[in-house]
Amino acid sequence: MPHKIKNDDLSVHDIPPADRQNQQEIEEFALTFDGYECRGSFDACADVANRWLQTWQKKRELPDSLLDLRTCLFFEQRRWNHFEHELDQEAQLYFIALVNAIRAKVQNNDRD
Repeated sequence: MPHKIKNDDLSVHDIPPADRQNQQEIEEFALTFDGYECRGSFDACADVANRWLQTWQKKRELPDSLLDLRTCLFFEQRRWNHFEHELDQEAQLYFIALVNAIRAKVQNNDRD
């Protein structure tokens, strides 16, 4: 299990390249954040992640906050782990978009 990294301590060096060849690294990175703990419960984490997944599917928009981005990435990793099969193409694109958005936030030192 990867060690947890707080948003304030996250650096671009912690974030893996966002492409299909690095899916394992992306999933491990997702687990450096605990959305259940951060959001206070499974249900609260799921509410945020499910709302943003629907927005992504309809409008291709992502959260604007680092907290929401990491919550979504964490929850999607847990969701697909529960499915016990490989991500489909749409899920891969979502994971990649989340990681790229997280990287941009960290590069711009936008931790909100």
